[in-house]
Amino acid sequence: MNALSVKDLQVKINESHILHGVTFEVPTNKVTALLGRNGVGKSTTLRTIMGFYEGTGSIELNGKQILGMQTHKIVQSGVAFVPEDREVFATLTVKENLSLAARGKNNDEAYKVVYDLFPELDTRAAQQAGSLSGGQQQMVAIARSLLNKNEILLVDEPTKGLAPKLVTEVADVLAKVSQSTTMLLVEQNLALVKRVAQHVIVMDQGRVVYQGGPENLHDESWVHQMLGVSGGHK
Repeated sequence: MNALSVKDLQVKINESHILHGVTFEVPTNKVTALLGRNGVGKSTTLRTIMGFYEGTGSIELNGKQILGMQTHKIVQSGVAFVPEDREVFATLTVKENLSLAARGKNNDEAYKVVYDLFPELDTRAAQQAGSLSGGQQQMVAIARSLLNKNEILLVDEPTKGLAPKLVTEVADVLAKVSQSTTMLLVEQNLALVKRVAQHVIVMDQGRVVYQGGPENLHDESWVHQMLGVSGGHK
């Protein structure tokens, strides 16, 4: 069964045609990695799913059409988004950042899950988010998305700009989260992708050029052909 089904998605931004008939499926209870060189439309795809950009075609969440819905309605339908640049509220505390994201009135169990995953956020609950390190801010961004019951979690470049040690910490968290949440993950770090993804989509020039299992990620010539990188960490 598929949590998300995208068909013939076309998106134009400022007269530029960005997505050209993008079609793919995101299986339920699996991590799907959305891969491709820079500028091929990966982030645009996530942002269109969230309703930030208009498009034509079809985006179905568990069989329900969400393309054309307002962003807050899409969120209420169960789509959570961790943006590329974290986008925490710098002048608010960690706890206030989390509280703004929590939709339900009784989120004690959700907070427990979040603080079990990110014990550092519990100890820094009263600290301003803007004073946190990049890795800690990424933890806040991921934690916000986990405070509500989600049908799918969209995660855009979670390890971008992080030191290697923090990349490992974020990878550990994503591995834990993926055990209970369907995830569509945009990520350049192939070591992380190999660790957590069960399904892979590759985009090139606004189109899907591959969709299938992750086994090809272990073939260096395939990775170089599809992504223009070696089969290492980039």
